[in-house]
Amino acid sequence: MALFFDAPWYDAQLAERGLTRAVLAAVAGLSEADLALVFKDQRELKASEVAAFAELLGVTPAEAANRAGVSTPIPGTDPLSRLADLERRVATLEARVEKR
Repeated sequence: MALFFDAPWYDAQLAERGLTRAVLAAVAGLSEADLALVFKDQRELKASEVAAFAELLGVTPAEAANRAGVSTPIPGTDPLSRLADLERRVATLEARVEKR
């Protein structure tokens, strides 16, 4: 586990895929300014942001969290995080059903 945010690793992962930090920010729902704070260890990530990073980069959430610093939550390990994810999924399904 990285003690601090592993910016070189994240930059390398982005470069391998031809992506930029701006894309990473957008996928996670962050502003570029907020992402810059993350890369400088001045802002912690939420589990949902780690999950978005992992999905974009094609790595496990645990790997994305481990590279994001010692206090970064691993998505899916927090019961409240899982509950929030489930509630979002149910809301999406309900919206689909209502359209029919």
